[in-house]
Amino acid sequence: MTEPSPTAKKADSMSATWSATSLSDAEAAVMQVYGVAGTIRRLSSERDETFLFTRSDGTDFILKIANPAEDPAALEFQDGALLHLEAAPPAVPVPRLIPTKSGEPSHTLSTADGPRIMRLLTFLRGELQYRTPASEAQSRNVGRALAELGLGLEDYDGRPPAGKLMWDISHTLDLTAVVDHVAPERRAQAEAVLAEFERALPAITRLKRRQIIHNDFNPHNVLLDPAAPTAVVGIIDFGDMVHAPLINDLAVALSYHLATENWAARTSSFLEGFLSARALEPAEMELLPVLTRSRLAMSLIIAEWRSARFPENRDYIMRNHATAWRGLQNISNLTPAGLKRLVPNLSEA
Repeated sequence: MTEPSPTAKKADSMSATWSATSLSDAEAAVMQVYGVAGTIRRLSSERDETFLFTRSDGTDFILKIANPAEDPAALEFQDGALLHLEAAPPAVPVPRLIPTKSGEPSHTLSTADGPRIMRLLTFLRGELQYRTPASEAQSRNVGRALAELGLGLEDYDGRPPAGKLMWDISHTLDLTAVVDHVAPERRAQAEAVLAEFERALPAITRLKRRQIIHNDFNPHNVLLDPAAPTAVVGIIDFGDMVHAPLINDLAVALSYHLATENWAARTSSFLEGFLSARALEPAEMELLPVLTRSRLAMSLIIAEWRSARFPENRDYIMRNHATAWRGLQNISNLTPAGLKRLVPNLSEA
């Protein structure tokens, strides 16, 4: 889920409105553009229209119709990543774009609200990670899947559109402008993380490994095998991709493994899984604790700010707030040395 930085001057596509596409119109559009018949069911989505399209033979697909404020360059960037991952090793389970009848990855619809980009993707069958029982084995496999995805994207030469993305850890300090929306009982800790990030910024800017990263590797975007809920069978939602330090991707994903009583064991397993496919550099290891705290603080600040702006969507916006707060408390004093004690071979990577 993308959103411009609070300091950006562009129109906020997250708050854009549009006329809902009827199911019959969506079915007709798929027939016209892709040449296939089927039935459609609407799915929940915050920034676009998303449908489950079931082809006449029973095969399921995901149909997305972007909101009219969406930057076409952003969708082209996402499409490029999915196409790149089709050929780049290692093989990772991500949705595949279905080409239109004319062989294009997407089609632009003419609507009363303006041009809207339509895409059809393969449906990945699995259970979202947040609906499955957490375990150390699951954390290990999720960590390895993230590393493999990063390897697949390592040589992707696409670049995101100009401008800042709010959910990019690199721009954590932009949230200083809205941190006063955080409730008083949490604000001091959020402000302390912003200050810590500012002190670490010179070291962050010196990081050498930078590439396109998924940047939203959370339990709502990872699919597991229902019969074996430790096995990753799908990775979805590439809408938050940015060009950033590689370690930021790890910090984002790690932040979702920290809200349980056994967070230390899950962290250890997650990092072991990541390291089984990709090594970390010393400078990255040193910065992982502050970057992870920064992501957790971002989740708090953005959720409380946006829920005040869009109270009608509060439940969706705040869905990760409680776990982010608990995770931040759990690692408030985690040092690089403490992290290395959790994973002994981290220092040897």
